[in-house]
Amino acid sequence: MSDPFVVVGGDAAGLSAASKFRREAPDRDVVVLEKGRWISYAYCGMPYFVAGRVERLSDLLSLSPGGVDDRGIDLRRGHEVVGVDPETKRVRVRTPDGTHREQPYTELLVATGGRAVTGEFDLRGVDGAFTLHDMDAAAAMDAYIADPTEYDPERADVSAVDRERVDHNASLPAPETAAIVGGGYVGVEMAEALRARGLDVHLFQRSARLLPPFGGAVGERIEAELADNGVTVHTETPVESLVADDRIEAVAFDGERHPVDLAVVGVGIRPNAALLDGTGIELGTGDAIRTDGHGRTNLPDVYAAGDCATAIHTVTGEEAWVPLGLTANRAGRAIGATVAGDPTPVGEIAGTAAVKAFDMECGRVGLLDADAAAEAGFDPVSETITAGSRSGYYPGAAETDVTLVADRNFGRVIGGSIVGPDRAAIRIDTLATALEADMTVAELERLDLAYAPPFSPVWDPILVAAKVLNGTLSS
Repeated sequence: MSDPFVVVGGDAAGLSAASKFRREAPDRDVVVLEKGRWISYAYCGMPYFVAGRVERLSDLLSLSPGGVDDRGIDLRRGHEVVGVDPETKRVRVRTPDGTHREQPYTELLVATGGRAVTGEFDLRGVDGAFTLHDMDAAAAMDAYIADPTEYDPERADVSAVDRERVDHNASLPAPETAAIVGGGYVGVEMAEALRARGLDVHLFQRSARLLPPFGGAVGERIEAELADNGVTVHTETPVESLVADDRIEAVAFDGERHPVDLAVVGVGIRPNAALLDGTGIELGTGDAIRTDGHGRTNLPDVYAAGDCATAIHTVTGEEAWVPLGLTANRAGRAIGATVAGDPTPVGEIAGTAAVKAFDMECGRVGLLDADAAAEAGFDPVSETITAGSRSGYYPGAAETDVTLVADRNFGRVIGGSIVGPDRAAIRIDTLATALEADMTVAELERLDLAYAPPFSPVWDPILVAAKVLNGTLSS
């Protein structure tokens, strides 16, 4: 075999591409270069592992190295790509023994993902201070939280784990009080996880509400839900510094210090694109690698996908950077097919996302922020309604808030959010479909959605929101 398709990165986008390519082009080589030891794991499941709802770290693995080998993929872990030469079509690779070698490619996919950022906080060498963006961090945090006499090392049951780091954290006194810096996805999910482990949890958010991309109605109900479950929420409270010697001691904010013995910093991620420095690569929104509708970059035969790459937003038609799991898997699979000879679009994105806090679920899609919508050329109009999740007489019915946003000029649905305790999050898929179909509010209102008392009232909350917003647009 020859004409190698080389993939940099062994997680969602990379292995999806390699697997699809192998099936479609069995006579060609496919090489996956992964700088670490971990491959194909469920990043979104890590908070639930820390909470104890996932029993073993291995439960978060989607594909083992042996499984990759069975697919006929040449997986090389511990191989870091440190440079790309698009003229000679070679990548420079640092091998596990520290030597360098060159790997030729016919096509190259950069699927290097993203990395957690810590802002002004330096967590290096500080016990009890964590980001949560890889499996070693999840295993170490789980061990740190446990009482040293009760920790089960079989929880971290994967050979790739940094055992020295896990053992060190398992030997330390168990924490009692935690600070979470950042009220986004990680912050909200970790607040629930740490409460499940019995910690006193304080969540610090710089802005006035949690989960800003989800809108005001969601932020208010999530904050209330966290408070009802014992989380102390500090909005409009930027943390100025982490106070530590060898171990975290406190967080400093607004002239005060709050003692803690665990800190989780969740203030965002950034795309990993540095390996393409000096190649003439074009970067786009969020300094992610700019790609077209088939995942191609401006470099010949070089593709990018996943958390390191841009995509096209289905509402605006412009590039966007929204690092989410489905986006990575779908784009990788499409690029694998394209490179194998079947040109396949990676698909547009709508920023569809869901998250939960204790019993409260929420989802969002499209453009919710009025300023962002106006900047994209729309005249946004929105309405927020509250409706029951089931028929009122049926047990389990709960208040569900839906925010729906449309463009006044054409009546097109451009965004929405939903929050409630009874199967609210999954309803966001109706709005995601409406956005993909360029539906108007009137068309959304006329959808024939399923009705039965255990599942929905006659007028589903999505339909109620469309009915109200349609009235506003017509007035």
